[in-house]
Amino acid sequence: MTHELLLLRHAKSDWAVDMDDFSRPLKKRGRRAAKQVGRWLHEQHLKPDAILCSPAARTLATAQLVCKQLDIDESTIIYDEHIYEASAQALLEVLKTRCDDRRVLLIGHNPGLEDLLVKLIPHSVSLSSNGKCLPTAALAHLTFEGNWTDLTEGCAKLVTLIRPDNLAE
Repeated sequence: MTHELLLLRHAKSDWAVDMDDFSRPLKKRGRRAAKQVGRWLHEQHLKPDAILCSPAARTLATAQLVCKQLDIDESTIIYDEHIYEASAQALLEVLKTRCDDRRVLLIGHNPGLEDLLVKLIPHSVSLSSNGKCLPTAALAHLTFEGNWTDLTEGCAKLVTLIRPDNLAE
């Protein structure tokens, strides 16, 4: 069976506010980008069956804005503290133990998300202008055969990688 994994890095956060990392909110630009990604997912008919999200404020806000564009009730978001500041291996374990749906959206942070993307696909990924595979609000759409427990290094195919600067307003 083909499964789909949507990896979404949280949208741009606001470093100007005096808050700890976990509580940092989104910037206006980040809110706009999260809405754009949500609209893109809607237009591509990529409504996730499940959403796993870091409980940090910026990922929470990103998830809520994406859900609004997809007409998904926010109560369906599953917050997992293991996603915050997680390594690629930790994210892989979350996916293997928490997933049983066909299409899953994982909303988290770098460097873990970017490392997971690189680990799952058997080829290199083009970098954005800032030298990252997944700049803020970037979304990678992957597919793989088998079950979530079969998710291993090099098993996935990158279908598309979108970045906010590639999306129309």
